[in-house]
Amino acid sequence: MPKRFRLTRRFPVAMTEDGFRRLRSFAAEAGLDEGEALSFLFENFDQVTDPEELAFRLRRFNAELDARKR
Repeated sequence: MPKRFRLTRRFPVAMTEDGFRRLRSFAAEAGLDEGEALSFLFENFDQVTDPEELAFRLRRFNAELDARKR
């Protein structure tokens, strides 16, 4: 039986302009709104990411994070 799609969780998020533009672009290409696109990405996280590439990108992002916050 398919899961019922309920938007019951709302949370404040901080995103870079580049990240938000990419989210909007992905959502538009997929025919979804931004919340639906995020739900899809997180529900299918293991299938849509390459674990090695993710680890590399995460280390790089974390190394630059302090500079991005200023």
